[in-house]
Amino acid sequence: MREAATERGAWVTNVPDYCVDEVSDHAVGMVLAWTRGLAVFDREVRAGRWDPASARLRRLSTLTCGIVGYGRIGRATAAKLGAFGCRILAHDPYPQKDVPGVEQAGLEELLRRSDVVILHLPLTPGTHHIIGAEQLALMKPGGLLVNVSRGPLVDTDAVVKALDSGHLDSAAFDVLESEPHVPTALLDQPGALITPHVAFSSDASVTELRRRAAEEVVRILAGESPAHACNSPRGLATGAGERR
Repeated sequence: MREAATERGAWVTNVPDYCVDEVSDHAVGMVLAWTRGLAVFDREVRAGRWDPASARLRRLSTLTCGIVGYGRIGRATAAKLGAFGCRILAHDPYPQKDVPGVEQAGLEELLRRSDVVILHLPLTPGTHHIIGAEQLALMKPGGLLVNVSRGPLVDTDAVVKALDSGHLDSAAFDVLESEPHVPTALLDQPGALITPHVAFSSDASVTELRRRAAEEVVRILAGESPAHACNSPRGLATGAGERR
């Protein structure tokens, strides 16, 4: 689509940072739901079971959380989790040096050392199924995988097998490679926490997205360059060029 628009002299723009707070909050919320058993015990109570002695909960400050993808949202998630006192590892193709409280690590090292792995990556040919059977096997037994980015980053079948075997204790997904279809095998997993691609959403984020998208249209109609161009249309001034 971008190529076709460029050929026709049309701008393509985006709003790359409107939901940083929401997505990072969602990731942290999923981690807390796991460490404190919120979803599991809500289901238990609604099913008529009141059994505090069955609790096998975790102290977040003692855990290592690995963040794969350390852009805007990854950095926000790291800051929020860091406030709980846990150790933070980060992996990114373009690592940042000397980030206080965050240790940069290779992907395999991050997977081996982390109790929680959170994905904050774009979907590209290089990141498709970046988490599959081989990567899940590297994770600590009894860990949590969180994906609030793009569904095809994760091989769902491999996750189901890891949950079945008990190697992975839980998987928290806001996105699925098959969405809106949710595989029955995943729904049947008591360790799966699934939300319907809503991590981006809040009253504030949706309002901001609409307003800023409209402002880009106004800029272009006024003869200005967009703030967040994704292309350089032929025959038009490139202005700020492509920025992310």
